Amino acid sequence: MHINPAIFREYDIRGIAETELTPPVVYKIGQAYGTFVLGKGVDKVLIGGDVRLSTPVIREDLIRGLASVGLDIVDIGTVTSPMFYFGLHHLDLDGGIMITGSHNPGEFNGMKMACGKSTIYGADIQLIKRIIEEDTIAECECKGTVSRAEISEVYLEMLSSKIQLGPRRLKVVADAGNGAASMYIKKFLKSLGCEVFPLFCEPDGNFPNHHPDPVKRENLTSLVAEIKKQQADVGVAYDGDADRIGVVDDTGEVIWGDKLMVLYWREILRKNPGQQVIIEVKCSQALVDEIEKLGGKPYFYKTGHSLIKAKMKELNALFTGEMSGHMFFADEYYGFDDAFYATGRLLRILSHADENLSGLLADLPQYYSTAETRIDCPDQVKFGIIEKIRDQALRDYGAITVDGVRIIYPDGWGLVRASNTQPVLVARCEAKTPQGLSFITGDLKERILGAGLQDFTWEY
Repeated sequence: MHINPAIFREYDIRGIAETELTPPVVYKIGQAYGTFVLGKGVDKVLIGGDVRLSTPVIREDLIRGLASVGLDIVDIGTVTSPMFYFGLHHLDLDGGIMITGSHNPGEFNGMKMACGKSTIYGADIQLIKRIIEEDTIAECECKGTVSRAEISEVYLEMLSSKIQLGPRRLKVVADAGNGAASMYIKKFLKSLGCEVFPLFCEPDGNFPNHHPDPVKRENLTSLVAEIKKQQADVGVAYDGDADRIGVVDDTGEVIWGDKLMVLYWREILRKNPGQQVIIEVKCSQALVDEIEKLGGKPYFYKTGHSLIKAKMKELNALFTGEMSGHMFFADEYYGFDDAFYATGRLLRILSHADENLSGLLADLPQYYSTAETRIDCPDQVKFGIIEKIRDQALRDYGAITVDGVRIIYPDGWGLVRASNTQPVLVARCEAKTPQGLSFITGDLKERILGAGLQDFTWEY
């Protein structure tokens, strides 16, 4: 049996369902993960899955593999990833697998794996791969059992208990993109007292309206139109497993993750001054400026939900987030990325404000930037290309190299890094002036093409 080693990524397993996550492969992954957690003293694990068409088959084969090594399994059905994370706490389980392709195209699926209350990453995922390669699967005389649990109601009740809105009643457009959020978002927002205008809130693994990836502007066009039609206060969009949030303001402008974090940090740092603030390398200088203005201490770090959650624990950080819309609250929440909770925190801020959402961010300094630009690059060569670009950039400029290379130019910065979830490089540039942005995009593009990649167009 052939298993593509590239499916074992930095912080999850991800591959094409039909050809890479076949029943024999998934069964082996279940056995290997089971062997891994048994070695940590875990004997019962949680299983959940998103709405993708391939999820039911993967769930069945994964459960067979887990049970074959003696693990008991609690199946919570079709859920969002944050509901799965909550289930680990609510049911007091120390391991589990969430079956999800997240924001990837429909033919993909994957597995986010937990040991303890946190997802594993890096060396632990590679260890699971080695367990399969070296055939060191645990032997067991008695198969594990499978039970089922329903946690959606208690999860939604928990969320509602943590978020109390202010006096302003809000009109909210919610775009679930036919993903897992479809099943729960209307009920959550109504429980907060909002007037809700739902978009694509019917679960459908074909994703017939648009792909559930709120980082891409083209996936937000219907949301923008509905906000203007309903004269809504805010629009929110979710990725396929609802751990990432996308936000559009009352004027139809997209509020990318770094600017959204400004609103959260204004609330958190005023209550907790002097905190060390983890800033993902893709984030705007406007966020860095705001953190310093609020008395925080910027700390640049890598992209990746598992990596950031681990760093938050290490630094006892209260909050951080990613450009992609992952938001991690540990001041009043569990510390995992939950787009529903992030929505609630945003609505809480807005419901107490005299200004519209667009007005709350009007005082941010103006920077000129590209959007995140994805450049096709094979998995087997992308990290080598980053090394080549980094080495030359360090000879020419200063740079932050914690994740890829963020080149520090006189008028701004340009970043290129290897994606941990897709065969692409991710690039973004920002400058104080349009002329500066033109120079930085031209220089960074020349470096990327000089490293051996084909031509590409910057996204804005």
